[in-house]
Amino acid sequence: MKIIAVGKKHESWIESGLERYQKRLRKPYGVEWLLLPHSSKDEPEARCTESEAILSKLKTGDFVILLDETGEILSSPTVSSRLERTLSSSREIVFVIGGAYGVSAELKQRVDLIWSLSRLVFPHQLVRLILIEQLYRAQEIAAGNPYHHN
Repeated sequence: MKIIAVGKKHESWIESGLERYQKRLRKPYGVEWLLLPHSSKDEPEARCTESEAILSKLKTGDFVILLDETGEILSSPTVSSRLERTLSSSREIVFVIGGAYGVSAELKQRVDLIWSLSRLVFPHQLVRLILIEQLYRAQEIAAGNPYHHN
């Protein structure tokens, strides 16, 4: 799995949380991070520039999941089952965390799933941490381990 995020490198308090969960992830749930710089341009141009940079990193067969507050709200078991289904298809799963102004319509058309972690808006650094914890949770649900409680 790959996570493409627009923005600065992980802040130290986020880094320690990411490390905690990443150490627990096993194949095929291991992740590779790709941090892309945010644009210094104004809103419409920044959205376009950042989205183009993200699109240039995607491969044709990638299963792309965009994290966006307008997306579908999923339960943790649903996330786990969808990831398991996609992993069994041998497609690379790529998560996208766009910049402060979101992503372009062109990028939204390319994605396979738009996932909302909440109707609340979170700082991008915090989204990274929530995402990695949810990947760990999905792994544990798929393995039948007791980490997740219904």
